[in-house]
Amino acid sequence: MTSLRIALYQGPGGIPAPGESLAAFARAAGRAAAAGARLLVTPELSLTGYALGNDVAEAAEPADGPSAEAVGAIAAEHGLAIHYGYPERDGDAVYNAVRLVAPDGAPLAGYRKTHLFGAYEKACFRPGPVADAVVQAELDGVRIGLLTCYDVEFPEPVRAHALAGSELLLVPTALMRPYEIVPRSVVPVRAWENQIYIAYANRHGVEGDFAFAGMSCLAAPDGTVRARAGSGEDLIVADVDTAFLGASRAENTYLADRRPELYTSLSPQGEPRR
Repeated sequence: MTSLRIALYQGPGGIPAPGESLAAFARAAGRAAAAGARLLVTPELSLTGYALGNDVAEAAEPADGPSAEAVGAIAAEHGLAIHYGYPERDGDAVYNAVRLVAPDGAPLAGYRKTHLFGAYEKACFRPGPVADAVVQAELDGVRIGLLTCYDVEFPEPVRAHALAGSELLLVPTALMRPYEIVPRSVVPVRAWENQIYIAYANRHGVEGDFAFAGMSCLAAPDGTVRARAGSGEDLIVADVDTAFLGASRAENTYLADRRPELYTSLSPQGEPRR
């Protein structure tokens, strides 16, 4: 069984100047590593800021672009994995994407947000394809799944990860006020009903018309919140314990007690049996 210490960085705030977000990542990585963390999770679009408007296409980079190389160097310097959000350019398409980099700086996984929130995101980004529905990676013996913000507010993506064996779900977010019910109630319930850890890393402050709620947290499979940030820039640290997860799944048998044959109406193709 494995214990993985993770850090959630609620920052940087606002629309960073060139290089400012990388400097913030480096400072947060140093603090996280000093606290014994092996993974640093940052918010949605943490590399560029969220409210880019028409500038989002200009800010977009390929998955292996110069910022990916720079974040990889920060990860390798501090010996911990880094998960960050950025606008990804792929041909003519721009995606709201995240990238997970290993402690040696090598890429581990990338994910394109599949559920876009509101008119702003739908105007700026293309939704991630079906192939992005369940993206996973391994870190120090823990199976990690990737979602982004609005994705976690739908029960189906989280359940798909639980059924695929994800133990820790990373959910960078740009949750605005007055939707504090999501980090306060929805995220802990998702962790409980799917028997999974959820690391929910939010933005803070104000960008244009968007006022972000903060309240980043790590929710455990027993529905408790193991660490919670405030409303401003913050760094919180907590442990993911796979032995505790195993014991919780043995006691709370939602996944084992499912009857997929009853739920086929949820999808035109029907839910596959597991």
